[in-house]
Amino acid sequence: MNLSNLQPAEGSVHNQNKRLGRGEGSGKGGTAARGHKGAKSRSGYSKKIGFEGGQMPLQRRVPKFGFKNINRVEYQGVNLDTIQSLVDNGLITDTLDLSVIIDNRLATKNSLVKILGRGELKAKLKVSAHKFTATAKAAIEAAGGEVVTL
Repeated sequence: MNLSNLQPAEGSVHNQNKRLGRGEGSGKGGTAARGHKGAKSRSGYSKKIGFEGGQMPLQRRVPKFGFKNINRVEYQGVNLDTIQSLVDNGLITDTLDLSVIIDNRLATKNSLVKILGRGELKAKLKVSAHKFTATAKAAIEAAGGEVVTL
């Protein structure tokens, strides 16, 4: 074996592609297998996403709907059962304020917090948040706790 007779391993090369546009004698010259005329025969052609051959595309046939209120205020909800689990795990004892909520990753530092009423609260806590549901407020006060709206 020497440099003049090196060749790839048997079966490793599979290129059986026809070379397009290399003269009439190749059988693939002229239009280079693109047919005659039309957008697909041109160089630089690329079909736009959603193009349906000139038919009105789906995203233009379907009506627009819905409404996004730009003044909507988003709250990060924290349920009573989540607060009770923090008490059970010994992470909070008597007060639940924003710093504790952020430390336990229940909300981020820029988010507004709303206490929601799912589950039950047995611990007596002073809870500080931006908003409370009526059921959450009642449950906290029923447990002997205090509600502070920020």
